[in-house]
Amino acid sequence: MKDSTLAISLAGLSFMLTVIWGGPLLRVLRHFKIGKLIRVEEPGKHMVKMGTPTMGGVMVILPVLLLTILLNAVELIGLKLAGQSVLVPMATLVAFGLLGAIDDWEGIRGKRKGDGLSIRVKFIAQWVLAAIVAWALKYLLGVPDVLFPGMQLVVDLGWYYVPIAAFIIVAMSNAINFTDGLDGLAGLISATIFAAYGAIAILQGQTFLAQFSFTVVGALFGFLWFNAHPAQLFMGDTGSLAFGSTIAVVALMTGQWVILPLIAIIPVSEALSVTIQILYFKLTKGRRFFKMAPIHLHFELLGWSETQIVQRFWLIGLLAALIGVGLALA
Repeated sequence: MKDSTLAISLAGLSFMLTVIWGGPLLRVLRHFKIGKLIRVEEPGKHMVKMGTPTMGGVMVILPVLLLTILLNAVELIGLKLAGQSVLVPMATLVAFGLLGAIDDWEGIRGKRKGDGLSIRVKFIAQWVLAAIVAWALKYLLGVPDVLFPGMQLVVDLGWYYVPIAAFIIVAMSNAINFTDGLDGLAGLISATIFAAYGAIAILQGQTFLAQFSFTVVGALFGFLWFNAHPAQLFMGDTGSLAFGSTIAVVALMTGQWVILPLIAIIPVSEALSVTIQILYFKLTKGRRFFKMAPIHLHFELLGWSETQIVQRFWLIGLLAALIGVGLALA
């Protein structure tokens, strides 16, 4: 009870910090014209979002780092492995956030304006970072390789764990990136997933991981204060890559990553829709399976409003997260 109370309190504190400093950050981004560029192929109604400040992931990352470092200062500089374990998700958040920031900046002001980093460079960088994190999880923290719902037995994957974990990290970072396309969608879904795994961490007795997770939840809610429709600020790759990869790391640290496709059903569906669209387009020589991918754009072209899509997707994501937590307790 004490652990859950502190975790929820941290969520409230990080929410307030994010909202307080969000206003000044927004003014800075507007001053330097760090605005989003809309792709021509996106639905026409998205053109009104042209120039809206982006790189909003910074709004979440900094309060999370500040609170986590202050809360775990003694453990971080001491010898307590449990406290030091938060270094891995923190490092992941920062490393993928920096990669996303470079991508955002390159797309706004760089040589590849409108496109960002090349897909190859971005993908290679993701894999390098993910491999380092996966190795740290396995050989520095010694996290459980995998736990299956209903089983108390930890299955040892040996050296296979590293490439599997790296794949999960890369996949989730891109999945949240695909989800980030409508006002509030990626933020709501990410917060829900972090809350679900934060609850699992509390039940496992991983106090530090739970506190970190709920700190992120509160900061994401603070970001949503500015990202709710009509959005004043976008997450950008700075946020989507950081939050997606960190979600994967938190799931891996609990050992309950088998149920991640269920708890993260919306991002997984978004990523799968892109994969299906590309494969179908190539196999049929130009035909499309969806009107547009990721799948939230398909529903938008079917006539659903942006608010309807976000609310319905979040309801599905929330229900799936609750089922996932229930399975983890089985």
